[in-house]
Amino acid sequence: QVQLVESGGGLVQAGGSLRLSCAASGRTFSSYTMGWFRQAPGKEREFVFVAAITWSGGSTYYADSVKGRFTISRDNAKNTVYLQMNSLKPEDTAVYYCAASADYRSTYYSYQYDYWGQGTRVTVSS
Repeated sequence: QVQLVESGGGLVQAGGSLRLSCAASGRTFSSYTMGWFRQAPGKEREFVFVAAITWSGGSTYYADSVKGRFTISRDNAKNTVYLQMNSLKPEDTAVYYCAASADYRSTYYSYQYDYWGQGTRVTVSS
Protein backbone atom coordinates (compact mmCIF):
# COMPACT_ATOMS: atom_id res chain seq x y z
CA GLN A 1 0.00 0.00 0.00
CA VAL A 2 1.29 3.43 -0.96
CA GLN A 3 -0.19 6.77 0.05
CA LEU A 4 0.68 9.85 -1.98
CA VAL A 5 0.38 13.50 -1.00
CA GLU A 6 1.07 16.26 -3.53
CA SER A 7 2.05 19.81 -2.71
CA GLY A 8 3.48 22.88 -4.40
CA GLY A 9 0.60 23.97 -6.59
CA GLY A 10 -0.56 27.54 -6.82
CA LEU A 11 -1.12 30.58 -9.00
CA VAL A 12 1.70 31.72 -11.25
CA GLN A 13 2.03 34.05 -14.23
CA ALA A 14 2.81 32.73 -17.68
CA GLY A 15 6.53 32.18 -18.04
CA GLY A 16 6.94 31.44 -14.35
CA SER A 17 7.96 28.28 -12.54
CA LEU A 18 6.61 25.94 -9.90
CA ARG A 19 7.94 22.78 -8.32
CA LEU A 20 5.47 20.11 -7.34
CA SER A 21 6.33 17.49 -4.75
CA CYS A 22 4.75 14.15 -4.05
CA ALA A 23 5.52 12.53 -0.71
CA ALA A 24 4.93 8.80 -0.52
CA SER A 25 4.44 6.52 2.43
CA GLY A 26 5.41 2.87 2.35
CA ARG A 27 8.65 0.99 2.48
CA THR A 28 8.63 0.00 -1.16
CA PHE A 29 8.51 3.47 -2.71
CA SER A 30 11.87 2.97 -4.34
CA SER A 31 10.52 0.02 -6.35
CA TYR A 32 7.64 1.96 -7.94
CA THR A 33 7.48 3.75 -11.23
CA MET A 34 6.14 7.24 -10.50
CA GLY A 35 4.08 9.40 -12.80
CA TRP A 36 2.47 12.81 -12.98
CA PHE A 37 -0.87 13.33 -14.70
CA ARG A 38 -3.15 16.32 -14.97
CA GLN A 39 -6.79 17.14 -15.39
CA ALA A 40 -7.64 20.38 -17.13
CA PRO A 41 -10.71 22.45 -16.16
CA GLY A 42 -13.82 21.04 -17.75
CA LYS A 43 -12.10 17.72 -18.43
CA GLU A 44 -12.33 16.18 -15.00
CA ARG A 45 -12.74 12.66 -16.35
CA GLU A 46 -9.53 12.69 -18.32
CA PHE A 47 -6.13 12.04 -16.80
CA VAL A 48 -3.53 13.37 -19.22
CA PHE A 49 -0.01 12.03 -18.98
CA VAL A 50 2.66 14.57 -18.08
CA ALA A 51 5.80 12.69 -17.03
CA ALA A 52 7.06 9.45 -15.52
CA ILE A 53 10.23 8.15 -13.94
CA THR A 54 11.41 4.61 -13.32
CA TRP A 55 12.27 3.28 -9.89
CA SER A 56 15.97 4.09 -10.19
CA GLY A 57 15.48 7.40 -11.93
CA GLY A 58 17.41 6.00 -14.84
CA SER A 59 14.64 6.60 -17.35
CA THR A 60 12.22 9.47 -17.70
CA TYR A 61 9.32 10.04 -20.05
CA TYR A 62 7.51 13.23 -21.01
CA ALA A 63 4.46 14.32 -22.91
CA ASP A 64 5.39 16.28 -26.02
CA SER A 65 3.54 19.30 -24.66
CA VAL A 66 5.89 19.63 -21.67
CA LYS A 67 9.16 18.29 -23.08
CA GLY A 68 11.95 20.77 -22.53
CA ARG A 69 9.96 22.72 -19.92
CA PHE A 70 9.20 20.16 -17.20
CA THR A 71 11.61 17.87 -15.37
CA ILE A 72 10.66 14.87 -13.26
CA SER A 73 13.02 13.59 -10.58
CA ARG A 74 12.91 11.49 -7.44
CA ASP A 75 14.72 11.12 -4.16
CA ASN A 76 14.19 7.58 -2.91
CA ALA A 77 15.83 8.38 0.42
CA LYS A 78 13.08 10.96 1.01
CA ASN A 79 10.29 8.94 -0.61
CA THR A 80 9.54 11.94 -2.79
CA VAL A 81 9.08 12.62 -6.48
CA TYR A 82 9.24 16.10 -7.97
CA LEU A 83 7.99 17.89 -11.03
CA GLN A 84 9.88 21.05 -11.87
CA MET A 85 7.76 23.15 -14.20
CA ASN A 86 9.37 26.04 -16.05
CA SER A 87 8.12 28.40 -18.75
CA LEU A 88 4.57 27.74 -17.69
CA LYS A 89 1.74 28.46 -20.09
CA PRO A 90 -1.95 29.10 -19.46
CA GLU A 91 -2.70 25.73 -21.05
CA ASP A 92 -0.76 24.06 -18.22
CA THR A 93 -3.57 25.06 -15.87
CA ALA A 94 -4.89 21.85 -14.31
CA VAL A 95 -5.06 19.74 -11.22
CA TYR A 96 -1.84 17.70 -11.11
CA TYR A 97 -1.86 14.19 -9.73
CA CYS A 98 0.98 11.99 -8.62
CA ALA A 99 0.63 8.25 -9.26
CA ALA A 100 2.57 5.12 -8.43
CA SER A 101 2.83 1.83 -10.28
CA ALA A 102 4.33 -1.45 -9.14
CA ASP A 103 4.86 -2.43 -12.78
CA TYR A 104 8.22 -1.27 -14.06
CA ARG A 105 6.79 -1.16 -17.59
CA SER A 106 4.26 1.56 -16.70
CA THR A 107 4.64 4.87 -18.43
CA TYR A 108 2.01 6.85 -20.28
CA TYR A 109 -1.38 5.40 -19.38
CA SER A 110 -3.36 6.16 -16.24
CA TYR A 111 -4.73 2.61 -16.04
CA GLN A 112 -1.17 1.36 -15.46
CA TYR A 113 -0.98 3.11 -12.09
CA ASP A 114 -2.17 1.60 -8.84
CA TYR A 115 -2.09 4.49 -6.38
CA TRP A 116 -3.05 8.13 -6.73
CA GLY A 117 -2.73 11.28 -4.69
CA GLN A 118 -5.49 13.80 -4.11
CA GLY A 119 -4.09 16.34 -6.56
CA THR A 120 -2.69 19.84 -6.36
CA ARG A 121 -4.07 22.73 -8.41
CA VAL A 122 -1.89 24.77 -10.74
CA THR A 123 -3.25 27.93 -12.29
CA VAL A 124 -1.23 29.85 -14.88
CA SER A 125 -2.47 33.33 -15.67
CA SER A 126 -1.80 35.05 -18.97
